[in-house]
Amino acid sequence: MTDIIQLLPDNIANQIAAGEVIQRPASAVKELLENAVDAGATEIQLFIQDAGKSLIQVIDNGKGMSETDARMCFERHATSKIKKIDDLFSIKTMGFRGEALASIAAVAQVILKTKRATDELGTYIEIENSVVQKQEPCSMKDGTSISMKNLFFSVPARRNFLKSNPSELRHIVDEFIRVAMAYANIQFTLSSNSTQVFYLEAGSLKQRVTQILGTSYASKLVAVNEQNDYFNIYGFVGKPEAAKKTRGDQYFFVNNRFIKSAYLNHAVTTAFHQLLPKDSFPMYTIFIEVDPTQIDINVHPTKQEIKFDDEKVIYAFVLAAIRHALAQFSIAPSLDFTLDTNITQLDAVSKPITEKAMQQRDSGNLYQTFTQKHQAHNIDRTDKSNLTNWQDFLTPATEKLVPTQEPLLPANNQQEHKFPPVKEQQYYPCLQVANTYIVTSMQYDVVIIHQQLAHERILFEKFQALAAQPQVAFQQILFPATIDLSSGDAVLLQSLLPDLQKIGFMIEAFGNNTFIVQGVPASITISNEKHTIELLLEQMKHGNTEMKISATEKIHRSLARQQAVKAGTSLQHKEMQQIITDLFSCNMPNISPTGSPTYTTFSENKLSELFSR
Repeated sequence: MTDIIQLLPDNIANQIAAGEVIQRPASAVKELLENAVDAGATEIQLFIQDAGKSLIQVIDNGKGMSETDARMCFERHATSKIKKIDDLFSIKTMGFRGEALASIAAVAQVILKTKRATDELGTYIEIENSVVQKQEPCSMKDGTSISMKNLFFSVPARRNFLKSNPSELRHIVDEFIRVAMAYANIQFTLSSNSTQVFYLEAGSLKQRVTQILGTSYASKLVAVNEQNDYFNIYGFVGKPEAAKKTRGDQYFFVNNRFIKSAYLNHAVTTAFHQLLPKDSFPMYTIFIEVDPTQIDINVHPTKQEIKFDDEKVIYAFVLAAIRHALAQFSIAPSLDFTLDTNITQLDAVSKPITEKAMQQRDSGNLYQTFTQKHQAHNIDRTDKSNLTNWQDFLTPATEKLVPTQEPLLPANNQQEHKFPPVKEQQYYPCLQVANTYIVTSMQYDVVIIHQQLAHERILFEKFQALAAQPQVAFQQILFPATIDLSSGDAVLLQSLLPDLQKIGFMIEAFGNNTFIVQGVPASITISNEKHTIELLLEQMKHGNTEMKISATEKIHRSLARQQAVKAGTSLQHKEMQQIITDLFSCNMPNISPTGSPTYTTFSENKLSELFSR
């Protein structure tokens, strides 16, 4: 019998370890940016080619490395952050394990150039598959430049699992934003395929938030700042009008490290209780400073999950801090004591009182009752002629309504729900219940249709049909809508333009993160083009990412949900007829695009059972 357990070669061990640290190009971007921050850089540049698949390069003006350190940094578990076990529980830097560069060198071709301010020449190193191919002195500026090319070239199977370039680029932008948001005092730039996506100047936290999320947030931020002996909380929350329909623009940082915490997110949501609708989510960028010994950040490979010594205390403090900030904004607003100019122009202010006016005032009974002692009870009663119709207040409001066939809503609101006509439409007896359900009968069955889910299915299949056509008719907008986006949203919309064009949206890039909507699908009514695109971007960024569906289908689902008639909307008989006809003309009429049933039926036998017959 021979021994069968043996040590793995270093290159294989490094590739296995890299699977935990480097999952996609965005993972490498995160590690390289954090290394640049730890190096004390004030300017950090990130260059991307093919969404990081061909090139990821980070250049910083940090302190650089010596020749020995430049070689040692690619060894596994080689770190300058930890020297004894106690250091592991007082981490104040972004990186500390010594795994990032070793993992990158195992799955990519790496070129490192670094120089300290005290050295005349820098160090140039080429590494491939964890093996140093070249090392020599070089001339360069102070700092470090590290390039990784052809990610996963040595593990082709891993490369095949990467998503499309637009999808991978969105992940890179997310990681870039998380690091840049935490360090507003550092200048960051991001360029993709030689096009600058972000240029973030060093400044205050509020400036960095508006630089990343958009200038529209500048007037919608409420400052949060609470301190005690154990931890500090600061940052910004959005005013209620800044809330969105998805969980976007929500950032938690602990000691400047981005974290994900459903527990702390619940604290923020609780603070906004009764200030937001149930289907809206607040915007926030919250920083928590706590003693490193009170947290454990070494519980997850990506370090995005941490453990607190006492989560309940943190929860209560976050909740109290945000409630205090919101109270200062909404419950105790500042008072404006300046006099309105319109008041100063009134006759009572601008014209002096005359003797005749004074005599009329003094002779009045009202003046005398308030100027003479014990006369307030003698105030004259109001003219009774004004109360001749007092009985009308006791008449129920429903009795005073005049029957009419005209709709009560203005004409412009009637155009929100249009149902295109069909050539052959069968008549179905129907009625609406609770402004949400359409009840009809087919043969001997009673059918109850959920109007919103049914309309989502109808619109979803219409968008699919439009995308399958070689040419799609679009309706040109008389006054094109202009959309100003943040840099991240602009990248996302640019990647979606081909799919949107297939279904009839004519959107053109206008430069400086601005887009112009020139046309919309001719067969679908779009009530607000700008809001439609903005909500689509939110759902694409922060929607359900667990479902393995294509970006095209996500677009169709999102637009169908937006444009569908909502539950709680009163429908005319003609509109109910159209929904019934269109629904049962669909390929899959029984379920909505998200898998919910669109209708349910009660057979004649089932109805008899309900009445014990």
